Amino acid sequence: MYLTNIGVLADVFWYEIKNHAKNVVLDAFVVMPDHVHGILLLTGNDGEHGEHREPGEPGEYNDRDSETIGQRRFQNIGNNSVSSIIGSYKSAVTKHARRLGYDFNWQTRFYDHIIRDEIGLNTIRNYIDQNVRNWKSE
Repeated sequence: MYLTNIGVLADVFWYEIKNHAKNVVLDAFVVMPDHVHGILLLTGNDGEHGEHREPGEPGEYNDRDSETIGQRRFQNIGNNSVSSIIGSYKSAVTKHARRLGYDFNWQTRFYDHIIRDEIGLNTIRNYIDQNVRNWKSE
C-alpha cells in the first residue's frame, strides 16, 4: 500500500498511541486508502479496564463495588477507554493534516469489536493482513 501524506500521518500517529495511553499494546494495523484497521490490546493493569475482581478478592473496593460492570462502564469513561484513545488518535491526525494544509475529516464514528480469545485475535489479524492484499482500486 502506497500511503498519501495523510496516510503517513495516520500511520505515524498510530504508533504514538502507546506513548499517550496507559496499559495499551499495539497489535496489527494497516492504513487503507479510505480507512484504517487496528487492534488495541488493553491490558487492564489499572483495575478499571478489562480486569474485574469479585467482592472478597484482594483489591480496594468502594461504594460502587455492588454495581455491575455495565453500570460502571458508561458512568466511568476514563482516559484509557477505546473511545478516548481512538478519539485522541483521530484528533491528532486531523490536527496535523490541517496544519499542513490538507482538507481532511474522519467519519464521525468508528467500528469496534471485543476480541474474546486467541482464535478471534488471529482471525482479525489475518483479516487486516489480507485486506491490504485484496484491496481493489477502481
